[in-house]
Amino acid sequence: PETIYIGLGSFTNEAGKFLIYDWRAPISSIYYDGGLGKVTYQTPDGPQQVTVSLKRQFVIKNGKIQTMFDTTETIGDQMLLEVLGEKSDTQMKTIVTTIQREQNQIIRDTKADLLFVQGAAGSGKTSAVLQRVAYLLYRYRGNLSSSQVIMFSPNQLFSDYISNVLPELGEQNMVQFTYYQYVTRRLPHIDVQNLFSQFEQQLTPVQKKIARVKGSLDFFETAKKYATSLEKSGLRFRDIRFRGEVFFSRRRIHEIFYSYNENYHMGNRLTATKERLIKMLNRKIESEMKSQWVQEAVENLSGEEIRSMQQDGPKEFKNSDDEYRFFARQLVMRGFNEIQQDIVRNRFLNIRGQYVSFLREVPAIYDLEAEGISADDWQAEVDHFITLFKERQLPMADATPYLHLYDLITGRHGEREMRYVFIDEIQDYTPYQLAYLKDNFPRAKFTLLGDLNQAIFTKDDSRTLINETSKLFDPEKTRVVQLTQSYRSTKQVTDFTKAILTSGQKIVAFNRQGPLPKLVVRPDEAGLMAALQDQLKINNEAKQTTAVIAKTLEAAEAIYEQMKAAGIKVTLIKSENQRLAAGVIVVPSFLAKGLEFDAVVLWQINAANYHEEDERELLYTVASRAMHRLTMLASPDVTPLLDKVPADLYERG
Repeated sequence: PETIYIGLGSFTNEAGKFLIYDWRAPISSIYYDGGLGKVTYQTPDGPQQVTVSLKRQFVIKNGKIQTMFDTTETIGDQMLLEVLGEKSDTQMKTIVTTIQREQNQIIRDTKADLLFVQGAAGSGKTSAVLQRVAYLLYRYRGNLSSSQVIMFSPNQLFSDYISNVLPELGEQNMVQFTYYQYVTRRLPHIDVQNLFSQFEQQLTPVQKKIARVKGSLDFFETAKKYATSLEKSGLRFRDIRFRGEVFFSRRRIHEIFYSYNENYHMGNRLTATKERLIKMLNRKIESEMKSQWVQEAVENLSGEEIRSMQQDGPKEFKNSDDEYRFFARQLVMRGFNEIQQDIVRNRFLNIRGQYVSFLREVPAIYDLEAEGISADDWQAEVDHFITLFKERQLPMADATPYLHLYDLITGRHGEREMRYVFIDEIQDYTPYQLAYLKDNFPRAKFTLLGDLNQAIFTKDDSRTLINETSKLFDPEKTRVVQLTQSYRSTKQVTDFTKAILTSGQKIVAFNRQGPLPKLVVRPDEAGLMAALQDQLKINNEAKQTTAVIAKTLEAAEAIYEQMKAAGIKVTLIKSENQRLAAGVIVVPSFLAKGLEFDAVVLWQINAANYHEEDERELLYTVASRAMHRLTMLASPDVTPLLDKVPADLYERG
């Protein structure tokens, strides 16, 4: 029988014979996919069947074999226990040595246009997907580059956390964005609502309904319907000005645009309008050369300016008239360059006014009554939006429809060179945002991953998300993979966190033992602070990194100051642009997404902070960040969301 060694990369002898196969090679899948006995794997020439008689794993450190296990499964529990028992790090590690069978299906899928990975907290969703990127880059080497793969992360902190995985596997990092970064780079002069204010905003029940409408697929279709109506009339323009005067009036631009045949699509009519305006601009050069400002500017040219203009022109002139005409033309063309940029960049379109017109039009083209929103409610929302917009502020709920409307009007075709799009923490996206991304990457295959139990921003809408999203893709080419086994935390922590959920039955804890989660309730914050210091001593002695997670940024800043005053060495993570630090950190809940720590202390999980039913998912998310130890502190009482958690799943301290 043939013996095959699998490692992080390939290794051949001088004759080119493989001594070690790359974990991504077709033959390596027999190790990850099957047990012992007959196994089939895919080769470039089609399926190949082999018989596997032994699987052996080695733990090698500094060139020495530490231990070895023989296993029938993919990865033996002993090996997994060793790896999972290790300390957390400020950077995510690769999981090549511990890829599970169901993760391997995600990694090697090449057929699905939409791969939807629904996984519990700590089930290795993100790890598997990063290995998937490495696999695809290996599989399509020469036809696929890392610049054609884009990953949307929940925040910049998380982007940094995963930034070492691909380089460790010998690949270049893919393009990485948060959705906020992706949107704001196209809106440079507008202040788009950020993650922090999105999380901290308190919406009224009506505002929640309106936000839900603005995030729906129906609203996406409504924007398209509205844009189509602009083919007939209603497109708004602005004057193009030059030297403080109107150069091309918006009325004239309107006439030109609507003079083209309706069958001529919006984007094409816009291109034709731009070409016509540039022709008109060129025809105006001669007349502008005779104007007063040009005569004065020619007379006042410095020697340096004359030399600079003459670089590409004649060094001598026949007469003074020729000389004047040359410099006058140069000056006018420089001045007109600004107008040309305005035309090329669509600055004569009044997109801001257009979006407000669209919002005003919504009651006539969208059934708001069915959503429980009255005409007055909607009008109040439009007025509030206009107030913000005058201050150049754009709520996140409007950012995507605003950009989408611009794209529909200008006929923008999206980023066609992107081949693979990965979206992490999909439960925090609206169906509108996903539809917009699908439009923006028309040739890409999508991998969406998330845990519907961890919706932090969209809360109760996450259930409808799968149904809505599936409408965007061909069901024949859609694959859903469920990861129910949770590896991150000890059995005790996983059993506790899944009991917080009303629907946590599907989550299966991996059998790694540890202490029970601890709940400490004190009458006041002083008592709580003492309990926190005691817990940090225990964690530090165990050499565990601790994250103290507060619900809001304000609460995180307050506890950080208290800890500093008590002489505790601590780092406050208050912005997604920071890096994770070793030791003790304090972090607000909305930045803890996707991260993991040896020990977690949840600060102030009292009834005042966690009482709404839709905060249950948030509580689950922060509690499930703990790998080895979970402590919860509350004063003067504890959240009612823990009422139904069986008392034997945690201890009181």
